Amino acid sequence: MEEKEFFEKMQEKGNKINIHFSVEQLQKFYRYMKLLIEWNEKINLTTIVELEEIITKHFIDSLTILKYINEDEKIVDVGTGAGFPGIPLNIMLGNNKIVLVDSLNKRLLFLQEVIKELNLKNIEVIHSRAEDFGQNKKYRESFDIATSRAVANLSTLSEYLVPLVKIQGKCICMKASDIEEEINQAKNAINVLGGKIEKIDTFDLPETDIGRTIIIIEKRQKTTNAYPRKAGIPNKKPIK
Repeated sequence: MEEKEFFEKMQEKGNKINIHFSVEQLQKFYRYMKLLIEWNEKINLTTIVELEEIITKHFIDSLTILKYINEDEKIVDVGTGAGFPGIPLNIMLGNNKIVLVDSLNKRLLFLQEVIKELNLKNIEVIHSRAEDFGQNKKYRESFDIATSRAVANLSTLSEYLVPLVKIQGKCICMKASDIEEEINQAKNAINVLGGKIEKIDTFDLPETDIGRTIIIIEKRQKTTNAYPRKAGIPNKKPIK
């Protein structure tokens, strides 16, 4: 895909979610796409390799949460993988400090290359399991926003995210469609962790029938030091 066609498709899809891109932002997304394809031949970063699908299912999907974020809020993206949603958010929100967390070193090398090549600012990459990161006093309850895309069921994901945000901070959980049962099963876990579901938005990605659900959890109380539990336990034994 040539740069001009990429710019047109990005802006066309961006318009559907009320986002306008500058030329500089589009150039960064285009370079990001090129790096993703190039590195994906060496390490497994994504199964989505068709160019228009990268635009829709990675870039635009990541930016659907932009409207929930205020300028200057400090953000952590847990289990970022190939950088979603954290790097697209950084491209759009240059003044927001963003921390990307992932447990696989190969992916971190890719992310560091993207940050260097795109000359991104206010962004940091940390090699850690989500559970260990949540118990790190330097980062625990220090973020305004914690987010994650397609990482775990909502009970487990809440245990990863809620301990990281300040009281009155928000967890923005990016999920697929048809997850009512998952939400109901997670309500007690969210309460135990000191959070409360404030908003649930459902929609389809632009020009697709791919359903998405955004769950916003507000942190109401301090999370007890018992959470998150040791690595692997939240996934094996979610809080009931």
